[in-house]
Amino acid sequence: MARNKRLRGLLPTREKLENNRWLRWLAPWLGHPRLWQWSRRGVALGVALGIFFGLLIPLAQIPLTAAAAIILRANLPAAAASTLVTNPVTFGPVYFAAYKLGSWITGDTTLPPSGDSLPVEDGAEDRTLLERIKALGKPLLTGLAVMAFSIGMLTYFVIDWLWRWRTARRWRRRSLRQVPRRRQERP
Repeated sequence: MARNKRLRGLLPTREKLENNRWLRWLAPWLGHPRLWQWSRRGVALGVALGIFFGLLIPLAQIPLTAAAAIILRANLPAAAASTLVTNPVTFGPVYFAAYKLGSWITGDTTLPPSGDSLPVEDGAEDRTLLERIKALGKPLLTGLAVMAFSIGMLTYFVIDWLWRWRTARRWRRRSLRQVPRRRQERP
């Protein structure tokens, strides 16, 4: 219970948002109570949205996730935090796995050109990087889309199931503790 109070203490209140000069214009949307409520559906949807956008989009993940969370009334802090599934440490392995998955799905087995195989002219380093990224194109985008959708959906259902299981377990424990008291009161 103390953990929940600490988490709620870290979250900004509607008044803080309305008084912040940078966020004041967002206050009508950010002030909706369901965006900050720790409910089964809100947290599951928020984490699923964060993972979806975190895997699918390499830049501006948090603003896009926040916009989707506002539209779908998901938990905003959970959505924003879960975009960190891709970070500087995990970015390389995630995108490599997405490329391999996309290559397998599309049947495209050609390897992207390495920096040595592309001709480099004076001042054309940026162009070669762009060409290398374009060469990854279809397999990478396909792999990212499949990973983002499947892992996002799986995350939603796992969190939903775990939340239900934990709640049912608490109710069972609570009812088992109350049964002996009722028997003692009846004689």
